Amino acid sequence: MHDAIIKAITAITGPEHVLTSAEDRWCYAFDATELAALPDLVVFPGSAEEVSRILLLANEHRFPVTPRGAGTGRSGGSVPIEGGVVLVLTRLNRILEINAKDLVAVVEPGVILGKLKAAVEAQGLYYPPDPASAEFCTIGGNVAECAGGPVAVQYGVTRDYVLGLEVVLPTGEIMETGTRTMKGVVGYDLTRLFLGSEGTLGVITRIILRLVAKPKARRTLAAAFGTLKAAAATVSRILASGLAPTALEFMDHVTLGCVREMLPFAVDPAAAALLLMAVDGHPQDVSERAGAMAAFCAEQGAAVVQGQTLEEAERLWAARKVISPALKRVKPHKVSEDVVVPLGAIPELIAGLDELSRAKGLIIPCYGHAGDGNLHVNVLYDRSLADEAAAVEPTVEEIFVLVRHLQGTLSGEHGIGLTKAPYLGMELSPAAIALQKRLKQAFDPHNIMNPGKIFPPPPKARAGEQEGI
Repeated sequence: MHDAIIKAITAITGPEHVLTSAEDRWCYAFDATELAALPDLVVFPGSAEEVSRILLLANEHRFPVTPRGAGTGRSGGSVPIEGGVVLVLTRLNRILEINAKDLVAVVEPGVILGKLKAAVEAQGLYYPPDPASAEFCTIGGNVAECAGGPVAVQYGVTRDYVLGLEVVLPTGEIMETGTRTMKGVVGYDLTRLFLGSEGTLGVITRIILRLVAKPKARRTLAAAFGTLKAAAATVSRILASGLAPTALEFMDHVTLGCVREMLPFAVDPAAAALLLMAVDGHPQDVSERAGAMAAFCAEQGAAVVQGQTLEEAERLWAARKVISPALKRVKPHKVSEDVVVPLGAIPELIAGLDELSRAKGLIIPCYGHAGDGNLHVNVLYDRSLADEAAAVEPTVEEIFVLVRHLQGTLSGEHGIGLTKAPYLGMELSPAAIALQKRLKQAFDPHNIMNPGKIFPPPPKARAGEQEGI
């Protein structure tokens, strides 16, 4: 990147908000995948106006800009594949408003999700989306990826809570979308267009969020099953019963083994699966629903434990949140996917993954949001073992083939980014892909915004792995 451009950007934000050394820039070269690419410059803007001036400069000089929050994404979305500027939005971290009368919050994109949830709950309100990274991910990243979490089965995902946005377009224009009302049908729904857009259409600088009343009571319970079939059957039974679980999470035996010592009760080492469930609402209703769910589990021979104290419930959910890093105890490397299948296809997906694991000689644990059909499928391997490393990509492709056969989707909440871009055509028709590319071009005619994401980049432009890039 030319010195003149670096000087111009530095003049916009101040030198204390620009990183130029290779050591500093490497800290912003990767996300939670094993991909990395070194940016030419890392910049921390302090306002929408500063973002606008930087994008105007990028549009004029044709250098790429990759927006970034906390870098917790699992699809390579914030990896700066073509270098250029990484635009880190963590300085835009104010909760501007929490309005209990309107049931809305107005925030900047760098607000940590966990801090927002705590601030909202202090006022007797609730912001439901709760990805495992809630204590360190940012709201802007949640919007860009359309994050979900365990309670999506009852409450929905991020898109269900975003009412409006302030967005800086690649041309530098600052645009507002949506309203702070619960309804609004004025023109095209541009707000939804930016949900899950992965920073390819513009930079989000302010977000209006819908809030709900904080539930009066919550109950957590866990059930260990002797077979995968029994666990899957129980999931189907609960969902068909009308009990409306708040969360219905699944762990297979590999996953369970990695977090067993964190659980507040002993689990049979022979257990094939664990269901972690929650219900919330009015205290009496919660008690009745939890009791009915426990009975369904017991009918399938499960050992059921209810979290009797807040501490026990927190330990159960803490174990759920550390599953992804804990899986590296089994193998040093992994590919994390987040497929979704129709609810009735969950047993077939689990059985198919077990068969694929045996056929490929790879460990393929799965866990996640059984309540909405969204399971996190992981392929574990050791990169130093040539046979395992070579089997990973064909295995991932076969997982996607299985999911599409079951009429599922390739991603529920992680997005496409770099990792799923080569498989986009498995789900979207050529016409759908062509239309999306035209939309991208209309917003970003010079392709400066997060280039190479969603749509497959040329092979020479692919990011490398963090080790030996």
